[in-house]
Amino acid sequence: MKKYPSYLNLSETELKQRIKQAYQNLQSCQLCPHHCGVNRIAGQRGICRSTEQVKISSSNPHFGEEPPISGIHGSGTIFFTNCTLRCVYCQNYPISQLGHGNLISISELSRIMLALQKQNCHNINLVTPTHFVPQILKAVEQARASGLQIPFVYNTSGYESAKILKLLDGIIDIYLPDAKYADDVIAEKYSLAENYCSVAKEALKEMYRQVGNLKMDKNGIAVSGLIIRHLVLPHNLSGTDRVLKWIAENISKETYISLMAQYFPAFRASKHSKLSRRINREEYNKAREYFEKCGLTNGWIQQHS
Repeated sequence: MKKYPSYLNLSETELKQRIKQAYQNLQSCQLCPHHCGVNRIAGQRGICRSTEQVKISSSNPHFGEEPPISGIHGSGTIFFTNCTLRCVYCQNYPISQLGHGNLISISELSRIMLALQKQNCHNINLVTPTHFVPQILKAVEQARASGLQIPFVYNTSGYESAKILKLLDGIIDIYLPDAKYADDVIAEKYSLAENYCSVAKEALKEMYRQVGNLKMDKNGIAVSGLIIRHLVLPHNLSGTDRVLKWIAENISKETYISLMAQYFPAFRASKHSKLSRRINREEYNKAREYFEKCGLTNGWIQQHS
């Protein structure tokens, strides 16, 4: 019978093989769809501005995630520094764009995971983890050997390589990606994400293949599955209608959607006229209409203030 979290089912040999494959991608970095090709082991930096060494900004129980993720005791968030995207409106820009954080070893990362479990967190929430997948896998190996047994949440922009995601099959139980855009031109202009739509669609399909629809325990805590976040942008720059329609038709109408109304013009957004204000009530009401029209019924609708 399959155990949860899934990584408890992986043999030591299989996990070591995954780690080896992941680290091979650091020598000519192919971890994200930018395919920078830099040798991060030698200290070179690509789009993510990261070398081989892990850098995090914080780790703590977090209560602001979706209810099945935060639960009663909080989600054990680890915020990784830097990002594979350059969103001009990023609300966490001191971490993702300015590089605030501290360098840590793999052993320290492993100990952080165990400490979050000791604080009764429901999961380990890897926030912006894409550029540190090999190091995370190595930390999982160490933490598992020391008694880690809560699931991992892979909390991502959605700009992921399906090839790399396959290395996480059987390790990540809960995927929490964004579906940011329906238009590649908009994605590249505001997030420096080339071919975002096709890349994200392939990634979402791979995530769904691995974990399926959201499953919760008797207390409403996420055990496994996919939750997709979508941030509504002013002037429908995010293409909410097309994003939700695609999810309903190509993933599942049972997909849990977190439809977010929290956009505000952070970082460099004020320099872009269409992003220089919050969304208005009419824009968010339309997003809610799209949600219902597509036949999506599961998820969370934020209150528009």
